[in-house]
Amino acid sequence: MPTPIPSAELDCAQQRLAALDEPRRVGQLLWIGLRDNQLGPEEQTAVRDQHAGSVWFTELSSAPLEQVRAVSAAVQALASAETTGGIQFLVAANQEGGQIDQFHGAGFTAIPPASEQGRLDPARLRGEAAGWGRELRAAGINLEVAPVMDTVPPGQDERNQPIGALHRAFGGDTTTVSSHGVAFIQGMHDAGEPVTIKHFPGLGRVQGNTDFAAGVVDPETTADDPYLEPFAAGIAAGADLVMVSTATYSKIDPDHLAAFSPVVIHDLLRGRMAFSGVIAADDLGAAAEVAGIPAGRRAVDFVAAGGDLIDIKYAALAAPMAEAMLARAGQDAGFRARVDDAALRVLRLKQRYGLLGRSC
Repeated sequence: MPTPIPSAELDCAQQRLAALDEPRRVGQLLWIGLRDNQLGPEEQTAVRDQHAGSVWFTELSSAPLEQVRAVSAAVQALASAETTGGIQFLVAANQEGGQIDQFHGAGFTAIPPASEQGRLDPARLRGEAAGWGRELRAAGINLEVAPVMDTVPPGQDERNQPIGALHRAFGGDTTTVSSHGVAFIQGMHDAGEPVTIKHFPGLGRVQGNTDFAAGVVDPETTADDPYLEPFAAGIAAGADLVMVSTATYSKIDPDHLAAFSPVVIHDLLRGRMAFSGVIAADDLGAAAEVAGIPAGRRAVDFVAAGGDLIDIKYAALAAPMAEAMLARAGQDAGFRARVDDAALRVLRLKQRYGLLGRSC
């Protein structure tokens, strides 16, 4: 049975949470990848059995907009009382531009890399981003996994594999990254598209790419570092989500990957930076950095540290992750309350963008 939420006047998101049983609350924390950008058997199983409440397109694609929209619609058609408690899905994509111009088929504008976007007047970038956001909305994409707010020090681009070498930074200084990241956010919001700033607390000073390499460490960034300024600017501009990286920050918390660090998530991002929206993990499914950690432990440790939305590229991992979280919630009232808090943040985001149904 759902856990009662004591309140005389619940808002819509709270009402929807109160109506969900524990498995469906846990399901709202699962953000599964669509293998080959398709809604296949693994994804359908994760929605049906683990009640996964959000999905994302995983591959670069030259498919036309209509084809992407058909997949998005098929995902939304799975929302039912049995699967998600009738709550619709966040359907996400990484539409940054350049080499991460995820959709570049007919109906999508070719987006320049962030390094070129950073040379535009911010007002023009805002207008361009609004157009890109409208294309995403037309394709059924209701969550943009951008912009990148990482800053790569001048002259370090080629050494910095995850950001600089791929031209994903708006510039080599925090002022440019802040101004153009905010313009990107504003443009997407003008189009009604929620955004995700990433990869907190920054991948601009690392060398290895956490998608492919383990043991990635940032030895410089501190809890009051100027390189956090673009993230603060993005939060002030209304960023809907913050994605936390899976690198280690030795001057902030040398004992945990950032995605599992209460110091990074709870103390720094929630506390000092006062972010109240949804905190997502960078990929906890396929990233090399987490490969040696059991899947269930990844999910539990991220949520326990203060995270909300668990990004997993491969939907098959939804089962062990959901099982581990349910087991922990059944034994630990504090963790069960943390699940409720995380699910409510996700539901508030969905409410803001019309995904909780007509009653909201």
